[in-house]
Amino acid sequence: MFPRLRGKEMDIKSFTIAAVILALVATPTLAQGRRGGGGGDTKAEQKPKVDEKAYKAALDRIPEPKEKYDPWGVTKPAADPAKKPK
Repeated sequence: MFPRLRGKEMDIKSFTIAAVILALVATPTLAQGRRGGGGGDTKAEQKPKVDEKAYKAALDRIPEPKEKYDPWGVTKPAADPAKKPK
């Protein structure tokens, strides 16, 4: 099928194959080793301070619902007003 290679042709082919295999093996290793910046990301790890007064004021501005919300109300048939559960 393939002619036998000898001497420099064999060395070049072996070197090329070895270089391709090494590149394929090393690429995922390099990608896993990178950790974004190489230093401590102290600014990204710090959580912003929460203003408790603003949080409570925002909760107070939420209006109370007039009737209780029923998430399954669409799937149930309409209840008869004449029948009331005890």
